[in-house]
Amino acid sequence: MATMNYQKLLPEIEQQITEDRSNNKTNPYAALDENALRRNMARDKNSVLRPSYARDIDKILHLPLYNRYNDKTQVFSLYHNDDITRRGLHVQLVSRIARNIGRLLGLNLDLIEAIALGHDIGHTPFGHAGERFLSELLHSETGRYFNHNVHSTRVLDILYKRNVSLQVLDGVLCHNGEFEMSEYRPCVLDGFSEYDSRVDKCYTSGGEAIKALVPMTLEGCVVRISDIIAYVGKDRQDAVTAKMIDESFRFDELAAIGNTNAEIINNLVVDIVNNSYGKDYLKLSDDTYKAISKAKKDNYAHIYLNPSVSELYDNTISPMFRDIYYSLLYDVTRHKEDSVIYRHHIAYIKEGLRYYEDYDYLSEAPNQIVADYIASMTDDYFVELHKHLFPDSSLSIEYKSYFEE
Repeated sequence: MATMNYQKLLPEIEQQITEDRSNNKTNPYAALDENALRRNMARDKNSVLRPSYARDIDKILHLPLYNRYNDKTQVFSLYHNDDITRRGLHVQLVSRIARNIGRLLGLNLDLIEAIALGHDIGHTPFGHAGERFLSELLHSETGRYFNHNVHSTRVLDILYKRNVSLQVLDGVLCHNGEFEMSEYRPCVLDGFSEYDSRVDKCYTSGGEAIKALVPMTLEGCVVRISDIIAYVGKDRQDAVTAKMIDESFRFDELAAIGNTNAEIINNLVVDIVNNSYGKDYLKLSDDTYKAISKAKKDNYAHIYLNPSVSELYDNTISPMFRDIYYSLLYDVTRHKEDSVIYRHHIAYIKEGLRYYEDYDYLSEAPNQIVADYIASMTDDYFVELHKHLFPDSSLSIEYKSYFEE
């Protein structure tokens, strides 16, 4: 049996944390609830009963779309297997890991939890493949790009008008765990005007603008690195569960972070705290940064770009996206109020806004309404909708059975 590699906090760091706690010393770089900014500052005030970022957690948990996390792909689609991670578990893992880091660093745990729970609320069905297909369709029609992090902020800020704080919206916008960094230094954000400008640039410039994003708070930085920590090892576990890779397969040993999911989570948390405690930024050691970058590359080589996954997406799910997109666009542009998109989406948005600001959703561009609807779908709903709209289509999906050996 392989020896497990669990690193520990440096003695001097552990002692400093213990002393600071006993002296009730707070982190001067932590975000304060009283500094939360909202578009409508009069509507949701910070209070003892409902601190600002705890209020944001409630707003996200009670959002109509939150429950849909449970049937959205994290990495592996179309499996009847209750042990494979869905996006609902992923956001909880990000929240748990980020709060562990935040607790050790003395940060605002409510802000961390709000960002973590909301960071994928706008994700498409079928994970990053679905995101890519939807972006290609939207871009071909409008010249604008679809990115799940940007759409998550749209869900919170525009579609449901929840008056979520700028600090949470910024953390969600900047969370993208596809781009690891050796240091995460919070970037000053001068209010909603600058935030809106950044969001718009993401729509028009796509990936280049996304790569340049850095959160305005240390809490947002913690969630961003925790997004990577949460999936690197877990995706490897799921690949074995899905029988994509054999249980005997071993990824390259990475001494700095280990090889199993448990080692990776523990060792990354330890490294971040050892190198970041007392600082106004997050830092990874050189060895750890190199190791996590290598781990991600290995995951791409053996999991994310595995032909058994990519062929199904490209040959079946991609044309289904196209079918659905243009069918829905036809119905919206012709104002077909008896159509599925009117009954299942537009009416749903209006219902979700009934207690909030007056907002004429139909004033939005038809392509944006279609993108909003598709992004809101769960995997199963998407498959059922295609059957409903195209009953004679040759495109079909078969789920891997619980009992398939």
